[in-house]
Amino acid sequence: MTLTLELIQSMWEDDSKIDIDSMHEEAIKVPQLHAKYHDMMNNLILLKAKAKQLQRNIRHDRYEYFSGKSDPDVYIENPFPKKIRDKDTMQKYLDADEKLSEASMKIEYYDVMINYLDSILRQISNRTYQIKNSIDWHKFQAGFN
Repeated sequence: MTLTLELIQSMWEDDSKIDIDSMHEEAIKVPQLHAKYHDMMNNLILLKAKAKQLQRNIRHDRYEYFSGKSDPDVYIENPFPKKIRDKDTMQKYLDADEKLSEASMKIEYYDVMINYLDSILRQISNRTYQIKNSIDWHKFQAGFN
């Protein structure tokens, strides 16, 4: 199963619902939910680290390519008639490079998913407090009936 933002959102849409009539069962589910989303977050952190390394490798390859230092066979397949020497021009080419941009966007996507999971984990951590208050409220109301 490939983890996507849409999949995480869909899972959380289901998991975020609390059955007010079975609060004790909901309290039991808190550690399970925490483990589920924490595992996802850990996996994404590792995938992001791998993507960052790939981005560094691509950046190096593209720098070599734009500066004219790549293997001559590379230019046979994909000619680049310039040899960029100044830093500002090199940065402009790297910023506009499709391969490098794709790698950067993947990292941004992982960041969005990690931030979303972080907010889910905070909600799950608060869930115990919410459930306790709800149970206390029901006990309080039962005392008046």
